[in-house]
Amino acid sequence: MAELNEDIVALKERFEEGITGEQLLVDKLALLVARAALPQVARAAHELGYDYLACITAVDYRAGRGEFEVIYNLWSYGKYRHLVLKTSCPGDDPTVPSLTGIWRSADWLEREAYDLMGIEFAGHPDLRRILLPEPWQGHPLRKDYDMEREQFVSKGPEGEDVVSFNPEDGW
Repeated sequence: MAELNEDIVALKERFEEGITGEQLLVDKLALLVARAALPQVARAAHELGYDYLACITAVDYRAGRGEFEVIYNLWSYGKYRHLVLKTSCPGDDPTVPSLTGIWRSADWLEREAYDLMGIEFAGHPDLRRILLPEPWQGHPLRKDYDMEREQFVSKGPEGEDVVSFNPEDGW
């Protein structure tokens, strides 16, 4: 069973408006955080000793709820404890604040979520694709991504990536 530890209690008390609820995940309790309050709650979690942002995950719920959910898995080495923060954004505005100013690991993790899910991270210092070439069309982990439409990557005359829908294109 997930424990309601003192860190969760402290965050809920400090951010009564910004933390909108909690959700039980198998063996952890996730805090549901309002999108606008995410940077403040994340900074407070960092101050409580959650010094490692291990993973950022995004889920496309647009078919059912019309939104995306972004999940942050934090770890405290000193307390040997996890903390999960979840926020959501509307499907027509998939933007959440960047946490690169709090955890350096957010840099590449946010780029991965941008590349594969199309989540924009406002304030990110270098938000660009990290796994796929820049000209790639779409975000492959979204539910509306057309898996039947093949894209082919080749190099252009200047060594740049060229993405086309015809395998004969490119150099």
